Amino acid sequence: MNTKLTPTTEAQIHQIDQTSLLQASSSALMDTAASTTLETALVYCEGNFGEMDGKTANGLVRASYRFRIQGVIDSDKAGLDSGTVLDGKANGIPIYRDLNQALREGDAEPTHFIFGVAPLDGQFSAKDRYVIFQAMEKGLHIINGLHEFLTNDDSVMRKALTCGVTVTDIRKPAPSHELSVFTGQVMKMACPRVAVLGTDTAIGKRTTATILVQALQAMGINALMIATGQTGLMQGTPYGVAIDAIPAQFAAGELEAAILKADREQQPDIIIVEGQGALSHPAYSSSSLIIRGCVPDAIVLQHAPGRPHRGDFPDMPMADVRSEIDLLKAFCGTDVVALTMNPEHLDSEQMAQAMQELRSQFGLPVADVVAQGADSIITQLLETFPALRQKRKRLQN
Repeated sequence: MNTKLTPTTEAQIHQIDQTSLLQASSSALMDTAASTTLETALVYCEGNFGEMDGKTANGLVRASYRFRIQGVIDSDKAGLDSGTVLDGKANGIPIYRDLNQALREGDAEPTHFIFGVAPLDGQFSAKDRYVIFQAMEKGLHIINGLHEFLTNDDSVMRKALTCGVTVTDIRKPAPSHELSVFTGQVMKMACPRVAVLGTDTAIGKRTTATILVQALQAMGINALMIATGQTGLMQGTPYGVAIDAIPAQFAAGELEAAILKADREQQPDIIIVEGQGALSHPAYSSSSLIIRGCVPDAIVLQHAPGRPHRGDFPDMPMADVRSEIDLLKAFCGTDVVALTMNPEHLDSEQMAQAMQELRSQFGLPVADVVAQGADSIITQLLETFPALRQKRKRLQN
């Protein structure tokens, strides 16, 4: 079973030049995630940092186990601290006007250029391609998370060869004969699986999943995250698949294979699976594939009570929490055990009121885990899964 992505086939490489050294696979990217020496990267997010389409850059700035993020490139927010833009708290990662400024003023020489914008159409603009070529000329290896694969472009690969750099297409799947179909073995696992799903795209599911894993690990619980998108893989999550780039016939099987591999190699106490999109959202089918592939024992639902409409769809109203919970229950029979919040468009008072209303309506713990921590959500998970609660008690004694 192959649960990791490869950037191109050997035949394609040889069409460009008789060498395989150009290509860096996302397998290699994930395999080095545990390295004690992080490579340095710049993240390109022109015009989108802190916004919905900047979610890849946003995620990398918040957490990366593979790269030390030296700076973000976004001329609209140049001169600001990226942490202040995202969360109101400085993190020391500056935002630069352009690549030249980033290279000139950075405190270390970067090795990688990460394309951190995630537009709905998954394609590069002419300006994007220009900057990528510029980065290669500066000797930077290219990390791409879009659906448009740079390794299929002869002009890009000739340039990479000339500049002596690698190009990685995080989302590019393995050939179909190497992909896995669903077997049902995941349903026999003793380890509980919790899916962090949402009512919309780019709403904070990956961030919440990361925080939950960190909080569980901090109390001695062996928790693992399964990444299902390009950002989690770029961050260095050791197990996962870019599920929206895998043919539908194999998507559930590839996710199942990644979960089984993680269970076999790490013997976790709990697995947290990152969600994508929303089950109710007609533009994103990946949520249904994630549910099928992981067969969750519980669901944590992420919601943005102040978001007026679906992301990228101004004429499509946001899903109601009740309707999403009911849809999830009907689709997979699994209960939502907690609600996590994204505070966008709300001040602290409005957010507190919205959260209290949801607590009263559903009788579930509700938390903005970025601002408030995950204690109430973790307590609910311990109550939901007795084996975790028992392990926690043993660790406390």
